[in-house]
Amino acid sequence: MTESNTHSNDEPDQEPLGAGAPAEGSGTRKDPDAWVTGDEPMTGAQRSYLDTLAREAGETLDPGMTKAEASEHIDRLQDKTGRGS
Repeated sequence: MTESNTHSNDEPDQEPLGAGAPAEGSGTRKDPDAWVTGDEPMTGAQRSYLDTLAREAGETLDPGMTKAEASEHIDRLQDKTGRGS
């Protein structure tokens, strides 16, 4: 007997991942305030990118911010500098 990758007998009412339309509000972006690790120090990549954005925007920022704070500043400065999507 071979197993099927399309459906499990244990969960017959669940649709396979990737099938159908995405759930409303789903996306790769999550509110930084809801991050589990949002209160950790910002990453090196965030620090580097914020340094670039802040210089372009003519601003100075606190180097001790959290991941969530850094993400919010990145979004704001991308809009300000025209680097946002």
